Amino acid sequence: MRARLAVLNPTALEIIDESHKHAGHAGARGGGGHYVLNIVSAQFSGNNTVARHRMIYSALGELMKREIHALTIQAHTPDEM
Repeated sequence: MRARLAVLNPTALEIIDESHKHAGHAGARGGGGHYVLNIVSAQFSGNNTVARHRMIYSALGELMKREIHALTIQAHTPDEM
């Protein structure tokens, strides 16, 4: 995930794996993890929440179809921190 998100040039990046909290969940059985993402990037400037999430989904690409079942996102610009 870190390598894929590097294209957004984050100034802060925290990825928390919460998969253990979802043991037995259908997504966990399928192999997809549950993650919390906190990311700060100047590239988010001028973009609303939906656009920021789309940028993240685009950067993660195929990971969103297999490795990631659930992703909670907090995406900010440096000025918002």
